[in-house]
Amino acid sequence: MMDEKGEDDDEEAWLQLRPVEPLPSQCCGSGCSPCVFDLYDRDLARWEAARASKDRSLLRGKESPNFPSKLSPETFLAFRISAMDKLTQDTYCVRFALPGSSQLGLRPGQHLILRYTQCYQTGLMSRYVESLRAGDTAFWRGPFGNFFYKPNQYGELLMLASGTGLAPMVPLLHSITDNAEDETFVTLVGCFKTFEGIYLKTFLQEQARFWNVRTFFVLSQESSPEQLPWSYREKTRFGRLGQDLIEELVGSCRRKPFALVCGSAEFTEDMAKGLLRAGLAEDSYFLF
Repeated sequence: MMDEKGEDDDEEAWLQLRPVEPLPSQCCGSGCSPCVFDLYDRDLARWEAARASKDRSLLRGKESPNFPSKLSPETFLAFRISAMDKLTQDTYCVRFALPGSSQLGLRPGQHLILRYTQCYQTGLMSRYVESLRAGDTAFWRGPFGNFFYKPNQYGELLMLASGTGLAPMVPLLHSITDNAEDETFVTLVGCFKTFEGIYLKTFLQEQARFWNVRTFFVLSQESSPEQLPWSYREKTRFGRLGQDLIEELVGSCRRKPFALVCGSAEFTEDMAKGLLRAGLAEDSYFLF
């Protein structure tokens, strides 16, 4: 009886160490390599080999996957949350402290992948992020992304962002305005449901003061300019970012534009079609 119970306990212990297969929603769909499913296959093979030889030390590898020495596309690095700020009803700004003396090494236009363990029926990642608090630990790996910006590489960047699609535009905008030698023009168009839903208002207003930066907003659930502050009335349109407005924006660019698009899959697809109809070639825009 004792031997059988011991074997059952040992079996249960191994099952608890078995890697958890990612949900389809955990794949970012950008084609990054290695994918979360690639890492799962690798970890599963390591677990099966360790279980067969009954050697749990084989699961550790050369270094802990949760605490590597530097940011890597293959392993997750632990970051402590230093601040959690609610910007709008459904948007949060989460600040992370770099571990030890590490450097992020993230270039403008690149992104990281966040790992989480809680499972929800709907709103998987949103609910997880909303549950985070200062002092918690989150795990990231990366960087990923195929857009690499160089100063003065383009005459003008036309940034089309919907909702949280504004996120990759922020470091790009920072890199341009922080570099006195970068004379790239920027036209940033932020698409939101309401005026209250526009996050980083102060940052965007500060950026619009630079000689080479313009900001515009498209609000899909607003209709009255009288309800907006004076500083926003002339640069805000209502409804959706349709073909006529896309052509107007492309035509108003001060130099030959290169477009950057980020938003939902539907938004990205619509913008790509609209830019082509507006006369841009396929190599004149990038879809995040």
